[in-house]
Amino acid sequence: MQIAQVIVDIPTSQTNNPFSYLIPDNLSGQVSPGMRVQVPFGPRKITGFIVAITDRSEFQGKLKPISSLVDLYPVINQELLELATWMAGQTYSFKINCLQTMLPGGMRTKFKKKLIAKSDQIRDDNPQIFAGQNEVDYDRAHYSSNLLSQILNLQKTDQIKVEYELTIHAKPVMMAAFKRQMTPEALKAESQHVRSNAIAQQHLLKLLLDHPDEQFLQSKLNQKGISSSTTRVAEQRGWIKKTQVRQIRNPFLRSVKKSQPLKLNADQQAAVSQINSATSTKQNQIFLLEGVTGSGKTEVYLQSIAHALSLGRTALMLVPEITLTPQIVGRIRSRFGDQVAMLHSALSNGERFDEWQRINSGQAKVVVGVRSAVFAPLTNLGLIIIDEEHDSSYKQADNPRYQTRDVAKWRAAYHHCPVVLGSATPSLESRARAMKGVYRLLRLPHRINRHALPHVSIIDMKIEMAKHHSALSTALSTAISDRLAKHEQIILLLNRRGYSSFLMCRDCGYVPRCPNCDISLTMHKDTGTLDCHYCGHKEPIPRVCPQCHSKRIGHYGMGSQQLEEQVKEMFPTARVLRMDVDTTRRKGSHEAIIDKFGAHKADILLGTQMIAKGLDFPEVTLVGVLNADSALAFPDFRSSERTFELLTQVSGRAGRADKTGEVFIQTFNPDHYAIQLAQTQDYERFYATEMRVRHDGKYPPYYFTVKLTGSSPNENQTAAEMYAILNFLKANLSKMAIILGPTPKTITRINNRYYYQIIIKYQNEPHLKAVLDQVLLKSQKKQRHGLQIAIDNEPLDFM
Repeated sequence: MQIAQVIVDIPTSQTNNPFSYLIPDNLSGQVSPGMRVQVPFGPRKITGFIVAITDRSEFQGKLKPISSLVDLYPVINQELLELATWMAGQTYSFKINCLQTMLPGGMRTKFKKKLIAKSDQIRDDNPQIFAGQNEVDYDRAHYSSNLLSQILNLQKTDQIKVEYELTIHAKPVMMAAFKRQMTPEALKAESQHVRSNAIAQQHLLKLLLDHPDEQFLQSKLNQKGISSSTTRVAEQRGWIKKTQVRQIRNPFLRSVKKSQPLKLNADQQAAVSQINSATSTKQNQIFLLEGVTGSGKTEVYLQSIAHALSLGRTALMLVPEITLTPQIVGRIRSRFGDQVAMLHSALSNGERFDEWQRINSGQAKVVVGVRSAVFAPLTNLGLIIIDEEHDSSYKQADNPRYQTRDVAKWRAAYHHCPVVLGSATPSLESRARAMKGVYRLLRLPHRINRHALPHVSIIDMKIEMAKHHSALSTALSTAISDRLAKHEQIILLLNRRGYSSFLMCRDCGYVPRCPNCDISLTMHKDTGTLDCHYCGHKEPIPRVCPQCHSKRIGHYGMGSQQLEEQVKEMFPTARVLRMDVDTTRRKGSHEAIIDKFGAHKADILLGTQMIAKGLDFPEVTLVGVLNADSALAFPDFRSSERTFELLTQVSGRAGRADKTGEVFIQTFNPDHYAIQLAQTQDYERFYATEMRVRHDGKYPPYYFTVKLTGSSPNENQTAAEMYAILNFLKANLSKMAIILGPTPKTITRINNRYYYQIIIKYQNEPHLKAVLDQVLLKSQKKQRHGLQIAIDNEPLDFM
């Protein structure tokens, strides 16, 4: 008797352990861990993941059998099954949530499955399954239980294949294809009757005779001068048979020229040598590659990846932003060609699924992607790279709240391979580990060819605002005019999207606020709406004050839309591009903007933080940062670190080639150490200064932290529950644990739920996990009253 241990798709503490289901005799020996199945659960049927196969169960009653298979092969391999168990414990989440997170978007939607015979012989030998067709709907055959074992045997012996057709968010790309139907002798006889001037027909006959087993796509035949009218005639004469085949989606919008490895300088060569040595000897070593902007970190990555591939292993490279993906993927594809796959949210569900299939089948050896690509089903990993490792986007904000860096380290330990964490401004936690010898520090202290770092000027906007009210200081405006005259390019950063921060009536002080959240609405002039960036609420921009009916209602603060408008007014001949969330919603928009600016079809690129890092434009010689202190205003212990990182990163976009770069930082806090040290990109002094601040405040990396957040539609209920949790924590944790709160979050109400939080700071609490597991277990019983408790291990902010 075989028994499947199944994690069912119900995220609760009661269903967080596997349930036992009997494997029917006709499936015995055919199912594997990692497959999804449909199982009876109470009065209904639900899906779940098989996590193990056993021959005994602790359940004393009669076991129910598996109802049906969702997959004919594992969609989660053994490594990822083990990773899901570890991740659920680390993130205080349910195993089913972790397993679902690992699947590409297309596999989490509804789909139809096709069984495809790999040869006509297989089709003819199995008439009950294929009924004379090369491909059939799996669901039709699926319900015939006596055929299921036969299907699984055919799958196991690689005689059939299974393809998924997405039915909601993506449709399969089907192409007309043709295959020879006549024998070679019959085709030769046919050729005698073809007119001498029927060139296309003669060409088609030659192709069929020279390549008897090949299947020809109509799109490829068109390129050879064989039109659809010619194939129609050939089909009528019985030369060929027409079929429909699925075309794998190509997510790459452009082709790239093959490139060769560049000559490394001494610092780069030292870094590559150490990384390659760890790859060759299968050392699970973590490297922190600290290199100033423009120091050639990407070439280090490329040559390290090439070494891993030369050993027959695979490589994974993660970047923080979708905006970085086109440039970095282009460089990687130029080295490794079709071996490269990419995974990010800007791909359609169909493209992501097809890329996942390429990776899972072993066709793709190098994966480039954002946070979720850390779960790519690569086998025999030889190298993992996390570029811009300090970036906050590597932390998942929703359940399961994993830190990509930690998942990468787990996978590296599993595969016995190195991890490279790269950054010009490493996170304090990573740098502290490097100083303690936990990570190995590799430095690239100079730009390529010893190019100078850009000259940075700090503009005190208190003085500027006394002179005029323009968003651009006099010095920055003059510098922009100078660069435009020289036909050089400019980047302007304003880390706030929309047109203005808020509207306010100048007579009564009324400010439009979101009806669902405790936040003012942001004005978006292009859509004519006031938007909430938290819950998505929109409403028209009022022409008169809804409260006092005054017409003196106007906008305050500046967003990227308004900056674009002002720049176009000040520099009417300049070609301006804006890159923010609003201009990059459409598929391919990131790449289109980057390509246009890279081809110098625009003079000024302005936008939010997505333009601040990783991009490489040799003609950019000027960078302007407006409102550099916006991050400093946040009541969070990381605000100085984020400000320094952002300013250093965006400054590094200037002067990356032969031309000298210049940067202007506009600020109302010119004496703040984060801004002063960003002026010289002095990471060492910033690290020392900020570590003293963290030590005095008992913050990471000196203390570990956990954030507990409670929410419900009733504020009193939320507060009462959080105080009850506080008392439980005080009774069960040591006196050394520092417990802060409960306090309302910075924005207390979001989407009509009230949020309160508790922060725990500690250095050694051996019973903490057990205590927090108890908190979650107790909170589960109160969910029906609308209460939700979330636990974030090592949060990136306390807001």
